[in-house]
Amino acid sequence: MTTAERSEKTAATAPSRDPAAEIAPLENVRLSDTDRLESFSDGVFSITITLLVIDIVRPEYEAGHLWQRLVEQWPNYVAFLASFFYVGIIWLNHRAVFSRVRFCDRSLHFANLLLLLTSGLIPFPTALMSVALQHGNASDARVAVEIYAAIGCAMCLSWLALFHILAIHPYLLEDYVEPSYFPQERHRALLGAIFYAFAAVIGWAYSPNVALIIFLVLPVFYGITSEGLTETRIGILLRRS
Repeated sequence: MTTAERSEKTAATAPSRDPAAEIAPLENVRLSDTDRLESFSDGVFSITITLLVIDIVRPEYEAGHLWQRLVEQWPNYVAFLASFFYVGIIWLNHRAVFSRVRFCDRSLHFANLLLLLTSGLIPFPTALMSVALQHGNASDARVAVEIYAAIGCAMCLSWLALFHILAIHPYLLEDYVEPSYFPQERHRALLGAIFYAFAAVIGWAYSPNVALIIFLVLPVFYGITSEGLTETRIGILLRRS
C-alpha cells in the first residue's frame, strides 16, 4: 500500500469533527448555537413590551369629566410610547448583534442575562417619571431622573460587557464579521453610559427637563445606529469614499 493510499484510508476512517470544537481556543470551552438564547431573549422583550400598557390606568372621573381626566394623564401615554419604542430599539440592536454571532459560550450567556435584566427595568423609571411629571413636584422629578439615569447607565454597561466579550472572543462570530466591528461597538455603549451619567448631573443640579431631553435623544441615536456605528449610511459612505 502506497503512502497516498494509506492517507486516503486514514481520512476515510477518521471520525467527523465538530466545527465548533475546531474553532474553540480551549479544549474545555463548550459552545452552542444561538437559537435558544435568541428565543429566550425575544420572549423577555415581548413580555416587557406587552406589560407596559398596565401603567395606563383607567381614570377615576365624575360624570361629564372623562375627557378632562384623560387629558390630565398625558404623561402616562408619553411614558408608554417612550418605553415601547425604547424596548423595541433594544430588540433591534439585539437582533443586529446576534445576526453576527455564530456560537455562544458561558460568558456570552451571562452577559446576555445581564442585558435582559437591565432592559427589563426600563419601564419602571419611565413610569416613575410620568407620575412625577403628572404631579409637578420638582423634588420627585429629580429623584425619578436619577433612577432613570442609573438604570439607563447600567443598561449601557451591560451592552459594553456584551460587546467586550464578542470583541475578545472572535471564535464566536460569523466568518464575515470584521475584526474591528465589536471593538468599535464598545465605544457606542460607553458613549451612552457617559451621557446617562451627564443627564443625572444635569437633572439634579440644573433641570430635570433638560435631562428628559437627553433621555429622549439617546434611544433615537441607538435606533439610527442599531446595525453598528460602521453600518449606518454615513459610515458606509465614508468607507466607500
